[in-house]
Amino acid sequence: MAEKSRQLRAMLFADIVGYSSLVAGDEEVALDIISDYIELFEHFCSEHEGEIVQIRGDGVFALFGSAVNAVSCAVEAQDFIQKKNEVAQNRVEFRVGINLGDVLQSSTGVHGSAVNIASRLEGLADPGGVCISGAVYDQVKSRIACSYEALGTQKLKNIAEPIDVYAVRKEGQLVAAAGSPRIISRQEKAQLPNRPSVVVLPFKDYNGEEKDSWFVEGITEDITSNLSRFHNLFVIARNSAFIYRNKDVRPQQAAMELGVRYVAQGTVRKAGNRARISVELVDAETERTIWAERYDRTLDDIFDVQDEIVSTVVTATNVQIEVTETERAFSRPPSDLAAYDRVLKAQQQIFKYRRQDNEEARVLYDEAHEIDPSYSRAVAGISRTLNIGWRYNWVSDNEKPLDQALDYALMAVRLDASDARGYGELGFAHLYRKEHDASIRAYEQALSLNPNDADLMADFADTLQHSGRSEDAVDLFLTAMRLNPYYPDQYLWDLGGAYYNLKRYEDAISTVLKMNNPAEGQRLLAASYAQLGRHNQARFHASKVMEAHPNFSLEQWAKIMPDKYPEDTEHMMDGLKKAGL
Repeated sequence: MAEKSRQLRAMLFADIVGYSSLVAGDEEVALDIISDYIELFEHFCSEHEGEIVQIRGDGVFALFGSAVNAVSCAVEAQDFIQKKNEVAQNRVEFRVGINLGDVLQSSTGVHGSAVNIASRLEGLADPGGVCISGAVYDQVKSRIACSYEALGTQKLKNIAEPIDVYAVRKEGQLVAAAGSPRIISRQEKAQLPNRPSVVVLPFKDYNGEEKDSWFVEGITEDITSNLSRFHNLFVIARNSAFIYRNKDVRPQQAAMELGVRYVAQGTVRKAGNRARISVELVDAETERTIWAERYDRTLDDIFDVQDEIVSTVVTATNVQIEVTETERAFSRPPSDLAAYDRVLKAQQQIFKYRRQDNEEARVLYDEAHEIDPSYSRAVAGISRTLNIGWRYNWVSDNEKPLDQALDYALMAVRLDASDARGYGELGFAHLYRKEHDASIRAYEQALSLNPNDADLMADFADTLQHSGRSEDAVDLFLTAMRLNPYYPDQYLWDLGGAYYNLKRYEDAISTVLKMNNPAEGQRLLAASYAQLGRHNQARFHASKVMEAHPNFSLEQWAKIMPDKYPEDTEHMMDGLKKAGL
């Protein structure tokens, strides 16, 4: 009988993307190229003390004694391969999956469910990307200077229990503003608000074409946005609703997890210039469908259909609405559906908060604006891409984009004074120009137009904390989190900053430690621990700041902080200096 042993190991699977198509041409040449790349991955595994278990034509399976070594190997290998692909005539990309668990080793191989999980995780990774399990994340999140994007709890093929999954990202800040799946305990379940509450779940695409998913997502988002304008409704944010995308979830479960009474859901089937949209509104308390309708229309009628759905949901939930509020509940539609198409596609890209996606969104918004110069949503979208590019330093000129963002935001407001998005972009641009009063006025106008927009609320709260009003900011952040239970890490990061301003250092620390991706909270942790006199912890987090940002400079950071009062900036600089930065 073969000798067997059990060990706790980190397992890495790296598979080549599109292997079959790569060898479909000149097979010998392709296999030589692929062999070079496989040897590269094998080299990085050896460099990080990995044990190669199996090398196939299309990939590598390796074991590591440390999760940190496994992730470091994957990140460095993918980085090297990306650079190699930039100059190579033939690109080869890998997907990588890593898990940590008990494995059974024998003369016949390596076995166990933990191995199967690692293999399934590889299939979830983007080309050139790395996916890790929650067990791996717990080991590496504070030890490797990367960002970790929470992909939620995933049901993997032939794996009994769902697995928490994270994508490893290189750019430090890029996931801070992306929606983050969060585990909500039974004790933390939100109570129903004292007004009718609703979530619009992502509509299902019956065409099943991923390339057309922008259309279905856009319809869902538009309905959510229009419902959000009613002051007497409580509407869950788009980011939280979209956590349920591509998941089979009962309306009652979604309502319980999000703390709402009503759930709107639907399906879309698109064929040529026609669309069939089916919608139902479910009362989760009674588990009864209180309204259902099917619309067979041309795409030219899509805005009328959205308006009908919004009107019916409002009526069905018994919301008392003033005439003026009803009139302003709908954005001005574009004059050309081609412009609308491009805006919907751009929105699908921009919410990923990655450099390339942001640039692609900018191109689409520009095209929409060129098709219909009066379409305010396209103009507001251009402003947002400029803001994001400036915020994450994805632009070569660090001053001009902010001026351009302000110009486009002003244009969006002129084109449609009833749309909150333009005012939101206006508020953000004014903040980083340190025009605090103008920023506050813009956000107040935005929230008067859309009182349920959690992201607007959080951005406004950030302006307040930089304007000497941190107590007000804390209250507003907590309200935004209720509207958007699967809020992005940005909310926690900025809320931690408000607590720091108030010298509530313990609250700042506990808030930042709740971030799914703690990479961008290291500065705040370092400063807060230093102010508490806990110097060893302060120096540890200061070292993590330098790992993530080797060129970090206190002088430069002081220039970036948009504080109204110099003493607030000096307070932060004092903490960072005490931490050793």
